[in-house]
Parts: sequence; C-alpha cells; structure tokens
Amino acid sequence: MENNFDGEIIQTVDGVSFRMKAAYDFSFLKKYGRVFKVFDDQDSGNICFGVQKAGEKYFVKFAGAPTARCCDAPAQAVERLRVSLPVYQELRHPSLIQLVSWEEVGQGDSAGVAAVFHWAEGDCMGRMYEEAHQRFMALPVKARLQVYWDVLEFLDYVNRTGSVAIDFYDGSVMYNFDSGKTTICDVDFFRKKPCVNDMGRMWGSAKFMSPEEFQLGAQIDEVTNVYTAGAMAFALFGKYERGMDTWQLSPELYQTACKAVSDDRAKRQQSIAQLMEEWKSGIEKADL
Repeated sequence: MENNFDGEIIQTVDGVSFRMKAAYDFSFLKKYGRVFKVFDDQDSGNICFGVQKAGEKYFVKFAGAPTARCCDAPAQAVERLRVSLPVYQELRHPSLIQLVSWEEVGQGDSAGVAAVFHWAEGDCMGRMYEEAHQRFMALPVKARLQVYWDVLEFLDYVNRTGSVAIDFYDGSVMYNFDSGKTTICDVDFFRKKPCVNDMGRMWGSAKFMSPEEFQLGAQIDEVTNVYTAGAMAFALFGKYERGMDTWQLSPELYQTACKAVSDDRAKRQQSIAQLMEEWKSGIEKADL
C-alpha cells in the first residue's frame, strides 16, 4: 500500500493495484476467487473486481469502500447498490449481465454490499474507454447495426416489463469482439413505472438524456427512453454529432434518429416499438 501524488492511496489485492481514498479490507473477496482485474474509475461509489475460481470468472460489484472518485459517503453508494439488486433479478434478459448472488459485508462504518455476477467477456463501447471505443467504432457498419438492434430490443423489453431505463448510455454497453455478443452491464438506476423526475438533473450522461431528465417533476417513461435510444444511434453512427455531415447511414435513418431526439416529446416516436419499426423500414430501404 502506498500514497500517490493526489493524496489517494494505492491498494493491492492478489497482485492487482488500484486507487482508493483510504484503505479497505477486501479479504471477503477470497471466497469468490483470485482477483485478476479491478475497475476503480467509477463515480458511482462502486468498485468492481474480476475474480476467478475453479475455472469460472465472476464480476463482483462492491459498495461501501472509500473509492477514489466518488464524492458521496460510502453509505449512499451502499443504499444505491442495494436498491438496484431487485432490478437485475426482475430484468433477466439474454443481453443483461446475470446476477448470481449478493451479500452484506462488514459492520458499522465498514458495512458494504457485494453483488456477484457471471463474468461477461467484452469491452465497453463507451467513449471514456478510448482504446476499446476506437476499436468498436472501426467495426463494420453491419456489426454496429446489430449492436444497436440489440439495444433497442433490450429497451423495448424493459418498458414492456413495466420499468424505465435511467442512466443508460454508451458506457452501459459491452461488445465481445470475438463472438459479436452485446451485453448490457449496468441497470443500477432503472426504475419501475410510473416514474417522475424527483432529482432535477437525474443520473446519466448528458448526451443521452432527454430534456425531462433535467426537469424536476417531469414524467419519465418510454418516450424518455426513445430519446435515449435516438442518442445511442448518433453515438454509433454519427460520432456523437447530430449533423448529416458526420452521419454514416441513409438520410431516412438520420431523420428517424433526429425524430427520436426531439426536445418536444410529442414529436418523438411514442414507443420503442415504433422506433424499431421505423428503423427497420429505413434499413430495408437502404439495403443495409
């Protein structure tokens, strides 16, 4: 363990080093296996571990430790993770990372929650992971079209099961470059309907958030998720820009995406299913 120049400390578990605000006892991880990777650059208050035991890999998401980037008290991160667990249990879907188990860890000021998932091979498509993002954006258009369709199918499923996606953005999506499988890896802030904005600025990446996600008291629903889906289209096919000069698909598909990200809720597609229908029609006309 050592201090770094930012006043944080460097902690090591099973030979893997990571940043913390202060040391924490991660000995509970031994029951899950040997740590081979740590994800410490999260502003949610969670720290995540890749562990391996008897040839099986697991992803352990933990809240309760003083992580390097989180500004909240660890107890707030614990409550957020605890509330998210039923979401993973209810939204079981082929594209969603699978929750295996969870447990309470420690006591008092050191109390935390560990959620254990099956490991999903792949890299995050989010622009915050520059190397993986560049590799992802270099994929053929057909491969990215499949990822987008996987995302649409997942959002449609979420809404049909009575939930709404919140804090869903490119960092929530992983891609396996070997198998071509899309994995949704983060649904921590999804909520059951009906849902109202009770925060003002809600959780999420601003590029993927609708106007109502900044408006206290606004309704958050499937039309909100249509906006998020439209923003995802620009992330995949427009370099995060909304100008036709950066758009990589047909003008008709561009108009479909623009409709989805309209600031006026009434002008968007009124369901994910409607967006899927319009998108599919545009794909067929463009012969993609």
